[in-house]
Amino acid sequence: MTPILMVLVFFFFSGEFMKLSSATLFTIQNSCSYTIWPGTLSGDGATLLGGGGFALAPGDTVQLPAPPGWSGRFWARTGCSFDEAGAGSCATGDCGGGIRCTGGGAPPVSLVEFTLGSADGAAKDFYDVSLVDGYNVGVAVRPSGGAGECQSAGCVADLNADCPEELEVVDGSGAVVACKSACLAFNTAEFCCTGEHATAATCPATPYSAVFKSACPTAYSYAYDDMSSTCTCTDSDYFITFCPST
Repeated sequence: MTPILMVLVFFFFSGEFMKLSSATLFTIQNSCSYTIWPGTLSGDGATLLGGGGFALAPGDTVQLPAPPGWSGRFWARTGCSFDEAGAGSCATGDCGGGIRCTGGGAPPVSLVEFTLGSADGAAKDFYDVSLVDGYNVGVAVRPSGGAGECQSAGCVADLNADCPEELEVVDGSGAVVACKSACLAFNTAEFCCTGEHATAATCPATPYSAVFKSACPTAYSYAYDDMSSTCTCTDSDYFITFCPST
């Protein structure tokens, strides 16, 4: 190999290494006793992770690398039925497009949201677990190997078991499969933080959001629940667990 070719090969492989090493690795684990179908949605035309959606059997994990600056969300779909071509739908978290999502999860659904920092590590990652659109499955996020505050966040409690009756979503057997947010259930400015309630000062917590916050202190319970629910970390990988144990 000529010296020039050796230099070119070095730069090619070192460039590939830098590209891989700068990626954020999401490890998604299904700790539920049943199969879930995680959905993914990327913002602003960013790289679509996991093809938009996939099946994950109980106890299984999958790893998804994301490039610097990626933003998007993850959620669990439940009660899904897909044919061999991937067409079908889900009881909760359905997203259109069959097994590979073409949109976000239909509420009520528990969301994990990320905006990753820049390639040089100068910007923080921002992340949260949100119940603003309601709840269907418990979920937790744990950072690994990062710098900064790097808090864990999530909702470990089973809100379906303690959901106020007027917020319940039930299946054909009468079992509660999801818990609506008050905004979704009642669609009023007071609960949705819209209109004259569109600021933090005019949209305080409500008895319904307090139910969510009491059960899941590190998750967003309503639109202006920022102080205790937005997490930051720098240069970290993340573990996302559905149906986490206490």
